Parts: sequence; structure tokens; C-alpha cells
Amino acid sequence: MPLDPKAREFLDQMEAAGGLPFDALPVAELRQLVGGMLALQGEPEPVAHVEDRAVAGPAGKIPVRVYTPAGSGPFPVLVYFHGGGWVFGNRDSHDGTCRSLANAVPMAVVSVDYRLAPEDPWPAAAEDAHAAVSWVADNATTLNVDPRRVAVAGDSAGGNLSAVTALMARDRGGPPLQHQVLIYPVTDATFDTVSYRENGNGYFLTRDMMMWFWDQYAPGPVARSHAYASPIRATDLRQLPPALVLTAEFDPLRDEGEAYAARLREAGVPVRLHRYDGMFHGFFSMASMFEQAQTAVAEVAEALRNSFRVRSEK
Repeated sequence: MPLDPKAREFLDQMEAAGGLPFDALPVAELRQLVGGMLALQGEPEPVAHVEDRAVAGPAGKIPVRVYTPAGSGPFPVLVYFHGGGWVFGNRDSHDGTCRSLANAVPMAVVSVDYRLAPEDPWPAAAEDAHAAVSWVADNATTLNVDPRRVAVAGDSAGGNLSAVTALMARDRGGPPLQHQVLIYPVTDATFDTVSYRENGNGYFLTRDMMMWFWDQYAPGPVARSHAYASPIRATDLRQLPPALVLTAEFDPLRDEGEAYAARLREAGVPVRLHRYDGMFHGFFSMASMFEQAQTAVAEVAEALRNSFRVRSEK
């Protein structure tokens, strides 16, 4: 179907503004520009309790933000990894998304500020992601969450980290995960799919941007070929948690996300795949602009609610 009219309007505005000059500015200045897009999340929802904490990681403390809904608990818990090409993003950039998800299930959400590239290249972010999930499971009583109902989710690079964390948890003997939610995930370091050819320019995320992101995160072929960087390269995807995979029609990452869903299904993993027609990469965090983003948040909440066996009060 054609690009959604509101999406077309947004992309035209981005193009008129000159986009993000990835090759012209230092990473620190680019991070400031990306941070200026936070208003697209809209007014953040109130959550019963929100607390910033720091947890032990493989190279020091990992900042996290814990969202706890109203109620007595113990709550199911989602560990969320923000997108941003492993270079941008933090707890603030996805605060609105995490608040909406915490309320919608309801469940606790732990948003992870993993180490960013290029200062800390692969496997820093992946190791932080697994460490954060392990910390949540180990500290379930303190967090008032149920260690038997832990899931992971993330968008884009965060979707990559969610898939990778599921692989790590399986390979390293835990913690057990109930579900994985992969929102237009990065699953491979190749740039030659049909969706890259069709959507590699003009739809917010470009082929050149993805090549730049990979150069920052995992600049060498050895790292990129590892399953903990490119999860679709894993030889065995059996015994992974059920997955919800969301993709966008006008996204260069569309095909690799859908290919990963197919690989999971072939390995016997229960998978729900939903392509959002008319949408581009990044729409999930733009609930104030797109009705499809609100629908996608509701779909994620429903999948987690069903997995956690939480009865909706709505």
C-alpha cells in the first residue's frame, strides 16, 4: 500500500530540515540533535512509581529506570532496550514508550541504558543487556516482580539486543524468558535485501545510516558474523522464547526482521509477525503522531498480557 499520508508529511518535513548530518558532526553533537526529537512521544503517561537505579554490569554500573504500575504485585516484568543504532538513545528517549507499556499490561518495565558505541563497541551493549536481565531475575523480590514472568523487548538496535539476549540466556543457562518482542529489529549486517533496495533512501532510516551504525558498533567482519551481533547468523534457534515481531513496510530493515521471524518459526518457536503497512522505521515511538503507533503499543501489550496471563482491566 502507499505510504501513510501523515508519514509522508513527516518525512517531507525531515527532508526539508536537512535530516541528520551523520558524516559532518561528532557523535556527541549528533546525540543532541537526536535528543531533540523526544517531543514526538507526546505527553508521558503517569505511572505509579518511577525510579532511576544503577545495577552491576560487566564494566561498571548500568543505569536503569524502573517503572512500577499501581497494585500489590509481584508484577510480570519487561526489560526494554531502546533503539538508536547502538549509538543514540537512553532512558529518556524511550520514557514515553516504557510508561505506556507499563500501564497497558500492567507490568513493571526496566529500561536499560546500555553502553553505546563507538566509545564501547560490540559486544559491550549485548553484554550489558544480558547482565541487566540477569539482575532483574536475581533481584525479583526487591523489585516486586515475578522471576518466572520476565520478557525482553526493544526497537531497532534494541530489537537486536532483545534477540541477542534471548540467545545469550538460552546459551548461558538463564535467566529464563517468557517472551521476546522484536520491533523492526536489526538481525544482520548485510545491506542487500529487497527492502534495502526499495527503502534504502527517503524513509527516515537509510542504507547509509545503517552502514554508519554498524561501523560504529561492530566495524569488523568477525564481530558482524557472530550470532550475538547478527542473531540471524545463529546456527540453532531452538528453545528460544515465543516472539512477537513487528516490521514496517517502508523500512530497510523489514526483510531481515521478517526473515528472522521465519527462522524462529522453522526452529519450532511460536511467532507472531505483523507488518505495519504504510509505516516507516521508527514509527513505534511516535504515538503522538501516528494511530498505527498506538495500535502497535496495544498489540505488544496484548501479546505480553497473554504470555504473562494477566487479565486486562480495560
